[in-house]
Amino acid sequence: MDTSNDYYTVLGLDSQASASAIKAAFKKLALQYHPDVYKGEDAQDRMRSLLQAYQTLNDPEARKTYDDRYFGTRTTAADSFADRGEYRARKASVEQGRYAFPDLSMPRHAPLVLNLDAIDYQLTSAQAERLQWAGIVRGMLPDPAASAPSTSYYCQRCHHHWSVLVSAGLPLTCPACHAQDWAEYLLLRCTHCQAVFASAEVHDPLRGNALYHPYELFPLCPRCRRSQWCPAENERVATLRAVASRRNAVFTSSVVGVCLILVVLIALVLFR
Repeated sequence: MDTSNDYYTVLGLDSQASASAIKAAFKKLALQYHPDVYKGEDAQDRMRSLLQAYQTLNDPEARKTYDDRYFGTRTTAADSFADRGEYRARKASVEQGRYAFPDLSMPRHAPLVLNLDAIDYQLTSAQAERLQWAGIVRGMLPDPAASAPSTSYYCQRCHHHWSVLVSAGLPLTCPACHAQDWAEYLLLRCTHCQAVFASAEVHDPLRGNALYHPYELFPLCPRCRRSQWCPAENERVATLRAVASRRNAVFTSSVVGVCLILVVLIALVLFR
């Protein structure tokens, strides 16, 4: 097996790693090798490899296909070639539904419907405008049970589908992964390639279920692999840098002031 394409090795994980371990490993490495932190010439390549490994292993279907591809039994070179062709075809089929390219330039008075991963996201005109200019929209899937006694639900975290006959409201947890935020979604738009996609990460269990920031998990656009793709996150990062710069300036001024006071006191003692 070619270790350069071993996604488990890229993330430093065992092939039996859990979904939470995969997320934690990717987040740690993504923060370590973010282009704003890691200044090596291979920064973009490292982030591209990390992102590709995470996107594959974090998706249950893509991970199964990958595991079958790398750990399955292949008897001949022809079988191996056929496996690669099937893998690419299945991956292309999966990727095709993950991105949308809606026209957000025109004024809208009706809801904008986006279909991603077989889910229809209905955005108000205000949400569509925010997606266009800020590149990020958070929301929650509506409860279809109000208009139908039998309805289907879809988990944003593990992509599990299930149906119920009668529901008084949205289920509290997903029956498969038991996620409480299964109905919450995060839509993102890249300013470079204009691709709109849904993130599977909304809350960070390692930080008390605080909201994820897209740049912490997606330092590169998952489609065009370019950085600085989200205006809202660019603004947030710029604000954080400005605050850190001011804090450093205040600290430096304080240190210089203390040093000057000490010098004056020492001078007064020596020349009294």
